[in-house]
Amino acid sequence: MRHWWRARPSGLSHILRPVAWIYGALATYQRTHAAPAQCAPVPVLVVGNFVVGGAGKTPTVIAIVEALQRAGRRPGVISRGYGRREETACAVGPKTDSTSAGDEPVLIARRTDAPVWVGRDRVAAAQALCAHHPQVDVLVADDGLQHHALARAAELVVFDERGAGNGLLLPAGPLREPLPLRLPDRMRVLYTAGHASTPLPGVLARPTIATAWPLAAWRDGNAAAALPLAELRGRRLLAAAGMAAPEKFFAMLEAAGLTLTRLPLADHHDYRTLPWPAGTPDVITTEKDAVKLRPEQLGATRLWVVPLDLQLPAALVGELLALLFKPSAAPKAP
Repeated sequence: MRHWWRARPSGLSHILRPVAWIYGALATYQRTHAAPAQCAPVPVLVVGNFVVGGAGKTPTVIAIVEALQRAGRRPGVISRGYGRREETACAVGPKTDSTSAGDEPVLIARRTDAPVWVGRDRVAAAQALCAHHPQVDVLVADDGLQHHALARAAELVVFDERGAGNGLLLPAGPLREPLPLRLPDRMRVLYTAGHASTPLPGVLARPTIATAWPLAAWRDGNAAAALPLAELRGRRLLAAAGMAAPEKFFAMLEAAGLTLTRLPLADHHDYRTLPWPAGTPDVITTEKDAVKLRPEQLGATRLWVVPLDLQLPAALVGELLALLFKPSAAPKAP
């Protein structure tokens, strides 16, 4: 992965280029010979990446769902549910075990209170969610940009500061598909680092952090127990993050004036055992990690959960609403 995120291809990336050409040819064949996309009962917005790994999709999905709710819409969310053991579609709630649903869908359910369903077959998940929640009038698909079985009215592609890396397809680079020369009418681009990191036109946003919650209070939704991050200054904190780019989270904490020992973990780390030494006084982590931790695991350790918030530009929200709810966006009734 260090080779992927260089501005120019390395020697290893050049060696892997023939494999990347094969990958690209297979992906193109699969896309051009796929069965026609199936419509969900309501318009669908897909949030995804052209690259492998996280670029801020989950905070973006949460922000979009909240923006739709403020606009008077009733969104639901569908997801593959990375790491879940079952493959059939099922509902996800704020207290669902992340091993059966995936950590990100549980977090989305906790933060938004919107209906969330997961399933390998996104069409089945969309149909099941709409059947169980007939009030839902729009679906947000967490990831799935390259899964064309489900028709969509709008697409939002998310990039962080790494952009498209070395610009090569897997496995020579991080791209799942080539960057388009021009954006399709239904596609918009969001840069979550506060600046553009590819040549594609897009809008800018940046996640923010402001509060730290004791784990038990966060699980119970007890906002009165949340502290401003400034109150943790001067403590020796161990910062743990199981995400694709944990250094971004650590840098945000340090920018807030906190003193850290960094503990980067693999994306979607399962926390079956605690990865820090017994007796560690204070640990600080993300919500994505917190959904897999229980207060009884911690012993004397104080664990602080830091939510990441993303404010979407109003113009972007307006454009997505226009794409989703123009007359041609909604599927026709059977």
